Amino acid sequence: MEAVTKEKLMQDLKLVAHDVEELLKATANQTGEKIAAARARAEESLRGAQKHLFEAGDEAAARARAAADATDDYVHDNPWQAVAIAAGVAFIIGLLLGRR
Repeated sequence: MEAVTKEKLMQDLKLVAHDVEELLKATANQTGEKIAAARARAEESLRGAQKHLFEAGDEAAARARAAADATDDYVHDNPWQAVAIAAGVAFIIGLLLGRR
């Protein structure tokens, strides 16, 4: 459930970033002190959100690589156990699919 929540958050942040970019484009020709201040805040928020999105993506990629490396090490250190686990998982999936 946590991964789905993080994925949804990432999608929402991307959508907000896109909307802010569109707003900035739409108000590019607008003048006035309040609009200039709002544009500056929006640009700053957009840069911060994009930075956090890239950092979160990099962190997720690093965790995925670490998990893949750990799995690879385990399979190389315990090949027969890995085969038994894979067979057990395949058996359970077969049972579940056979019930449908």
